[in-house]
This record gives sequence, structure tokens and C-alpha cells, in this order.
Amino acid sequence: MTQEVHLTEVEIVSDDSPRNRSGLAPMLAHIEAELDALPQALARVASEVLRNPRDAATLTLVELAERARTAPASATRFCRWLGYDNYRMFRAALATEIARAEQAKWESDLGQEILPDDPPDRVLEVVAGADALAIQGTAAQIDQRTALRVAQLISRARRVDLFGVGGSWLSALEMQYRLERIGIAAWSRNDVHSALTSAVLLGAGDVAFGISHSGRTRQTLDVMARARASGATTVALTSFASSPLAQSADLVLTSSVRETTFRPEALAARHSQLLVLDFIYVLIAQRTYERTTYALDATVKAVEGQKE
Repeated sequence: MTQEVHLTEVEIVSDDSPRNRSGLAPMLAHIEAELDALPQALARVASEVLRNPRDAATLTLVELAERARTAPASATRFCRWLGYDNYRMFRAALATEIARAEQAKWESDLGQEILPDDPPDRVLEVVAGADALAIQGTAAQIDQRTALRVAQLISRARRVDLFGVGGSWLSALEMQYRLERIGIAAWSRNDVHSALTSAVLLGAGDVAFGISHSGRTRQTLDVMARARASGATTVALTSFASSPLAQSADLVLTSSVRETTFRPEALAARHSQLLVLDFIYVLIAQRTYERTTYALDATVKAVEGQKE
């Protein structure tokens, strides 16, 4: 008879097949349902997988066998019993199932309030789930042709001005740091007077990049209008494709956002904004490979003596 197993991990179901009536993810539900019918050596491996699926997805074949107090050959037979040709395939499938289960749990937590007495693990689940889904949503909606066009323009630009207010300026500042490291002249500004005086001196071949979650920030609209009137190409990054900023820009990129308690949309938008900016940065680096490689090597060496 196999030992009793208490499952504390991965309890989300992704379909309604009979093997999922226990509330477990499909593979684990199947293992639990057949546990008592397995030969003793295989049952020990199954029990170890059920006891902590997340650990099992990271263990080597020998490590799993040792924890199950059996031979590696038994662990291999267990994988074949499940329908996998080898342990590597089983471990990859288990990791995928765990990831899907965690995403499903995050989705179930969205829209639920974070209460003052909620424990840290509950808060982390809601916040991480919201951010993960916002990033996935952003990746799914990115207009890749527009992103590539933006990357091409920035890679050839005489100068790049980035502007945002509040949290959006932090995203602009992050992009400035990235572009500087690969040899592109870029400035991020959050003072509207400084931004306007810079925008009026831009011209053809320059890029003005405005970041605003709402797309309605008056200072950002004014700066981008001045840059466009000066002949610069204007790029908008916003969460709303119908916003005034998006409507007035030459090129538009959008991001998705998921708010949680204590984090309204404007505060939660930065992760998605950074995904879009990081994507553009990598596209630029691809198209300026030699310059980027030289610049990264040179800048790393420049600060080596400052590290402890």
C-alpha cells in the first residue's frame, strides 16, 4: 500500500475531464488516481512527485530516485508509464503544467481585493498575477511592424528625446540609460520647460518619444506637439490607442495594465511599459550589432574599477 500524500502544490485545474474531478492539474490528478495500483517502486516515485511537484520539476533523475528511495531505473519506468519517452520529457511537461496552473490561479485572483489583514503570500499572488497577465497582454498586442519601424528610426537618429511625467518619466529614464549604453544620443526629461526648449530644436531625423499611461497628460501632449511641428518623428507609448497622445503621434505603441488594490492603473503600468521599451531596445541592438557590441564592452570596462 502506498503512503498517504498530502498535496500542497499546484491545485488548479485547466479542463473538466474525469481525471480532474479531484481539483488537481491534469497530470497530477492522473498520478493520484492511479497511485494505489502502481507497483511499489513506481508508487514511491509517484508519491514524491505528488508531495512537491515544483521540486520534482527541477530535480535530476538520480535526485528524484534518491528522494523516492528507489533506483533511477524505477524513475525512468514511472516516466514511461505516464507516456513520456524519457525523464527529460516528463520534467518539461511537469514544469509546463505547473506554470499553467499558477497562471490559472493568478487569473482567479484578479479582481479580488487585497485586504488589510491579507498575509504576504496572498498579496504576492495577486500582485505577481496582475503583472504577469499585463505583460502577457502587452506582448500579445504589440504591433511588431511599428516597433521595428521605431527601432530603425532610433538607431539612425541624430538625437532622441524621451518625455514623461511621474512614473512614466521613470520608464523614459530607463530607456535613456539603455540607449546611452549602446552609443545613441538620448535624453529623458520630466520638466516641461526643459522638454519644450529641447523639442523646438529637434528636426528631421530626430525622434521624440512620449510616454503616458492615460495618453492625456497635458505636458506630454504639449511637448510632443512642439516636437512634431519642428519636424521630428513622434512616437507614443500609452495604454489607450484612442487617447489624444496616440491620435497625434506618428507612430503608436500600446501596453496593457492590470490594477490591484493600492495600485491603480497608472501605478501598475510601468512593468508593461518597460516590456515595450526593452523590446525596442533589443531590436535596435540587433540592427546596430557592431556598434552595440563595442559600446557595451567599452562601458563595462569603464566602470570596472568602481565595483567592489
